[in-house]
Amino acid sequence: MRPLSPGHMPQLDGLPPNAFAKEDPEDDATFYAAPRFETHIDDEAIAALTAFYRRALPPGGVVLDLMSSWISHLPPDVAYGEVIGHGMNAEELAANRQLSRWFLQDLNREPVLPLADASVDAAVICVGIQYLQSPVAVLADLRRVIRPGGLVAISFSNRCFPTKAVQLWLSLDDDDHARLVGLYLDEAGFGEITAERLRPGGWNSDPMIVVTGRA
Repeated sequence: MRPLSPGHMPQLDGLPPNAFAKEDPEDDATFYAAPRFETHIDDEAIAALTAFYRRALPPGGVVLDLMSSWISHLPPDVAYGEVIGHGMNAEELAANRQLSRWFLQDLNREPVLPLADASVDAAVICVGIQYLQSPVAVLADLRRVIRPGGLVAISFSNRCFPTKAVQLWLSLDDDDHARLVGLYLDEAGFGEITAERLRPGGWNSDPMIVVTGRA
C-alpha cells in the first residue's frame, strides 16, 4: 500500500452545495426494491478484491459487510467469527451464504448503525461509497462500531448506477475518487489512510481500487 496523496482534491467544507445531489431523487428504497442478482465488477476485479480481503481481514474476526448484496467477495477458504451484512434488498441479503446475519437500512436516511460500540474487527464497503449522500456521518458511526485498531476497506471501480451516484463522484476520475474517499475517512476520524490499486483496468477490464483506514 502507499500513503494517500492529498493531490488537488478540495476539502469537504469547500464543496459546492449540490455535491451530494443525485440525478434521480426518487426514494432509494424504490430503486432497490427489485433484487439484482448480478455482479457489478468483472471476474478479474472480483478475484483481486478477494485476494486483498484474504490478506487484510482478520481470520476469526467479526466482519461487517456494509452496503452488501447477494455476494460478499470474501475468500471462501477463510473462517471468520461472524460476517454481518447490511443492504437495501432482503432477497439479495438472504441469498448471500457468506453472511451470518444481516439487516436492512437506508443509510441516506439513517446513518446510525444498529450495532454496539467496538463490536466488529473490520468493515468493508464494496462499490457502494459513491451512493452515500452523508458519507462522513456514516463513516463516523462506522468508526464507533469498529474496535480500536480495526480496519475499514472501501473498494470501488469505474462502474456505478449514474442516476444514483452523487454528483461529486461523477465529476471525478479514479485517482480523485481515492483522494475523496481518503478525505471521507480522515473527516470521520480514521487514521493510517492508504490507497492501493488492486487492478489497473483497461479497455476491456475493470479497475479496482481500495482505500483503507484504521479506527
